[in-house]
Amino acid sequence: MDQKLEVVVIPVSDVDRAKEFYAGLGWRLDADVARENFRIVQLTPPGSDCCIQFGTCLTSAAPGSAQNLYLIVSDIDAARGDLVAHGAQVSEVFHEGTLGDRFHPAGTSGRVSGPAPDRGTYASFASFSDPDGNSWLVQEITTRLPGRVDPAVTSFTSASDLADAMRRASAAHGEHEKRIGHADADWPDWYARYMVAERAGTELPT
Repeated sequence: MDQKLEVVVIPVSDVDRAKEFYAGLGWRLDADVARENFRIVQLTPPGSDCCIQFGTCLTSAAPGSAQNLYLIVSDIDAARGDLVAHGAQVSEVFHEGTLGDRFHPAGTSGRVSGPAPDRGTYASFASFSDPDGNSWLVQEITTRLPGRVDPAVTSFTSASDLADAMRRASAAHGEHEKRIGHADADWPDWYARYMVAERAGTELPT
């Protein structure tokens, strides 16, 4: 039986302020329900299967104590630009000097400026916090590790996600045509094989 993570509860001190912040990022407002001393607000990031909830009488955790929650994106620069455009104060894009440096606060040692030198999947980050100090790591993943995703699951969660995958397939296909020395009339089939393999974390066509 599948067991899917559905909700993460975020401790906040001011529900309306938190609602304004996350809705301002472009996250979908799913619910805002209040009964006597209880209130629950739910929002979902674009393309995400998991949402966040906060409110009153939801958790005893201290506001701001949720740290290093992950947002996964296919293009770290575009994602950072979008967050900044929506009013978030986002760190520069960085990569780790040594494994684990991603968890160090912005401005401290360990974070190396710029994306990973080889632009390797899982290796480039940015970070931001909500008004209470709950922190988020934005991580670029372009190819999943084998076994991380069911090979049968190759759907795309948004038009921009699909467009990014097509751009990577286009660049890879250009290299493929250089290797074979002529234009590939069957490029749609090659694109499809590449995009499915990349999404599933299996061997890419060459």
